Amino acid sequence: MIMLIFFFVLLWDEAQSWGFKDGVLRNSIWLERAAGVYHRESRAGKYQLTYAEAKTVCEYEGGQLATYQQMEAARKIGFHLCAAGWMAKGRVGYPIVKARPNCGFGKTGIVDYGIRLNRSERWDAYCYNPHAKECGGIFTGAKHIFKSPGYPNEYENEQICYWHIRLKYGQRIHLQFLDFDVEDDTACMADFLEVYDSYDDVTGFVGRYCGDELPDDIISTGNLMTIKFLSDASVTAGGFQIKYIAIDPPSKPNDEKNATSQGNTNFLAGKFGIM
Repeated sequence: MIMLIFFFVLLWDEAQSWGFKDGVLRNSIWLERAAGVYHRESRAGKYQLTYAEAKTVCEYEGGQLATYQQMEAARKIGFHLCAAGWMAKGRVGYPIVKARPNCGFGKTGIVDYGIRLNRSERWDAYCYNPHAKECGGIFTGAKHIFKSPGYPNEYENEQICYWHIRLKYGQRIHLQFLDFDVEDDTACMADFLEVYDSYDDVTGFVGRYCGDELPDDIISTGNLMTIKFLSDASVTAGGFQIKYIAIDPPSKPNDEKNATSQGNTNFLAGKFGIM
């Protein structure tokens, strides 16, 4: 009995660090490592990939298009996205864990568009790779410094990197840019770094950055954050070094107010654990 209680307490503590919401473990660290299924979209935005292009995106990262069975296995442990994408054998669909009227037609499961006869249709991609490359990472510690590939040397062309930060439920993430040099472009369409106030690159867009000017500090609304870096086929730069630290929940209302006024910081007001 004592062992059972101990196990429950341990599981609950782990669930809090994952971000337990609506009775679902949302895209947990365990899911990333165990299921190996993840979503990708074109550099040009949502629903821009043909079947051949979707395959290329996954293969570039050392993976392949996910099968229906792999998608369902990921969905069963919390993988949920309202974005249709290519799967293996020319199939299109997306995983729904929590039924909502504006996504998935109010049903749960894989929303299956079937095998498409026209492989030139444009959707996103769902890739499968249980052994993701080192470009990127998943961080759960209270603080960490991560860098562009090859830093302090210049990064290479055609890089696609994702860093996911997930802290304990109730904590926020303070992101600080220590060094930043990414190919400059008027609209940041060549090489760029994007920050998302969520655990994916679909929701919670904060900003896109390039050039050599240090971006302002960013504080998340909750315990989740995603940083995405892409470089094109020409021109590289010095790269970047970014630090994050965990911010514990304020003990008094005034503490939160004071924290937002320190330094050159963009504070994003919101709820903890937002996805």
